[in-house]
Amino acid sequence: MRVLLAEDEEDLNRIITKKLVSQGYSVDSCHDGEEAIESLSLADYDAVILDIMMPRADGFAVLRHLRRAGQMTPVLFLTARDSVADRVKGLDSGANDYLVKPFSFEELLARLRALLRTSFGVASNILSAADLTMDTAAHVVKRAEEEISLSAKEYELLEYLLHNKGIVLSREKIEDHIWNFDYEGGTNVVDVYISYLRKKIDGGRDKKLIHTVRGKGYVLREVENE
Repeated sequence: MRVLLAEDEEDLNRIITKKLVSQGYSVDSCHDGEEAIESLSLADYDAVILDIMMPRADGFAVLRHLRRAGQMTPVLFLTARDSVADRVKGLDSGANDYLVKPFSFEELLARLRALLRTSFGVASNILSAADLTMDTAAHVVKRAEEEISLSAKEYELLEYLLHNKGIVLSREKIEDHIWNFDYEGGTNVVDVYISYLRKKIDGGRDKKLIHTVRGKGYVLREVENE
């Protein structure tokens, strides 16, 4: 999943980014509100983490821009403001959640998973298709109870496919959600990683889950022709 992090404290920004990347997220990070607004105009994010007190434009201004554009991307406010009035204002302004500094990184990750569950309409951390399961909290992937080892990018790609099970995804849409602005690889990166993932998920199995839709992209589904 692709996340935008807007946090003006450079050390905290760097630590959060590193933690999210280690958990398989693609992260675009910025340090002020105007940068955040520009990033939101250039990419489609699965979640946004916003500090409230930022230079150039605060978190409330960024959130107003997002909602006025008709985007329902889930937003988590991250702030030192801890009064009930501040929390009420943050939630009533259109944020989905509110986390007060200092915070536990485990809680941040749990809240982010909860936002994504709501966004994708799933009830638990377990994603599945046929005999394939992914535990997004434990970061464990199994097929027919056999654990499968995936790289961070393979895991991220599989999670995105599972969240969109049965939906044909173009190469452009996959790339936009899985790779951030810093990526400088080849133009066939999606095809390459789909190939890696197929070998691990479908290799040697009669029932294939990852399918190519000629001229359109890729889809993860339980039945080859639905």
